[in-house]
Amino acid sequence: MGTGIESSSHIYGLFQHICVAFELVLADGSLVRCTEEENSDLFHAVPWSCGTLGFLVATEIKIVPARYWVGLQYKPVRGLENICRRFSEASEDKNNTFVEGLQYSLDEAVIMTGTMTDTAEPDQINKIGLHYKPWFFKHVESYLTKNNTADIIPFGNHPVFRWLFGWMVPPKISLLKLTQGETIRQLYEQHHVVQDMLVPMKHIQTAIARFHQNIHVYPLWLCPFVLPPGRGMVHPKGEEAELYVDIGAYGEPRVKHFKAKASCRQLEQFVREVHGFQMLYADVYMERSEFWEMFDGTLYHRLRKELGCQDAFPEVYDKICKAARH
Repeated sequence: MGTGIESSSHIYGLFQHICVAFELVLADGSLVRCTEEENSDLFHAVPWSCGTLGFLVATEIKIVPARYWVGLQYKPVRGLENICRRFSEASEDKNNTFVEGLQYSLDEAVIMTGTMTDTAEPDQINKIGLHYKPWFFKHVESYLTKNNTADIIPFGNHPVFRWLFGWMVPPKISLLKLTQGETIRQLYEQHHVVQDMLVPMKHIQTAIARFHQNIHVYPLWLCPFVLPPGRGMVHPKGEEAELYVDIGAYGEPRVKHFKAKASCRQLEQFVREVHGFQMLYADVYMERSEFWEMFDGTLYHRLRKELGCQDAFPEVYDKICKAARH
């Protein structure tokens, strides 16, 4: 099991925090159920273990009633300090069911807040799935430049492309892997960044500046979440819940002389220094010792030994590190 985050995580936490029970097949073939009260250590160790303690076969989760619409407000903000302050305030306001931000430059962002509703005026409905609608991040960006026009449209965003070929995207990951040779992989690594770093909200301004300095990818996705105390791999430094932010960068780096390994390692070092965490789906360039400096392996390593995982499953670092993927 890895992790998950979305725009109501400032209230409910990460995906692991809405889970109330896991069922796993362990290294010896036995089926075990774990909850906060039953096999509690295993329950806390499963998140972020990425299938290295057992095979996750079932999960019980908490859900909330959904309503038909989400009323979304777009708030353009300028100035990095102002962006960080406004985003933090929106994230702390539990009246906002949903909060996220898109940052388009070091000094420009749109903060979005939403609430669920059962009614909507017809002229306010934005059916973003229609083929002629712009990509959502381009729609959001328009709130920064309402008086500007553009005459260059990304091909994938063109109405004709979406009408004729929209069914082809996004492609399956398995297909991409089949068509990715070594040369293509190296080109992709040097010209594309996909990273999510989770840092304490109190360090958001420094973190955004580091992203700008090290990789210069925009837009950045900003998603707040509350991280409660715990004893698994990921928890705040103190004994109380703390507000964090996921900073996601997906695109072509525009920093001069970009070097994927060096640039990402600089980001990883910063994240470790502020007691943050790196999403493990992304390329991880850390050494083993650095990885376990970022993540708390105390409970994880003890359970791997107790459950006989060493001969059945790789350690999580060996499963997700850069070398293991190529």
